[in-house]
Amino acid sequence: VQLQASGGGLVQAGGSLRLSCATSGLTFSNYIMGWYRQAPGKQRELVAVISRGGSITYTDSVKGRFAISRDNARNAVYLQMNSLNAEDTAVYYCSAQNGYSRITTWGQGTQVTVSS
Repeated sequence: VQLQASGGGLVQAGGSLRLSCATSGLTFSNYIMGWYRQAPGKQRELVAVISRGGSITYTDSVKGRFAISRDNARNAVYLQMNSLNAEDTAVYYCSAQNGYSRITTWGQGTQVTVSS
């Protein structure tokens, strides 16, 4: 199982970014897909997760600003991030959790930096 995250960068506060995570080596529809982030000096935290059936959970701080989606035909998951602020600055990781074994695989991370 391999995950490749992309789309990070430097953006001004109030701006938007769209993260993508391409996957390979898995039966994508069997996996719960998620985005996590880790800011300097902080623990990795859940940002959003989307189940195999499309149920979505967001952490409170991104509700109404971020949107996670998955494309089972393209084996990819996305994170649309709007109204970004400095607190969103972090390395963002995509994750794939096998819905049966519960084993989680992580991507390499993509840096998102929001300038105020």
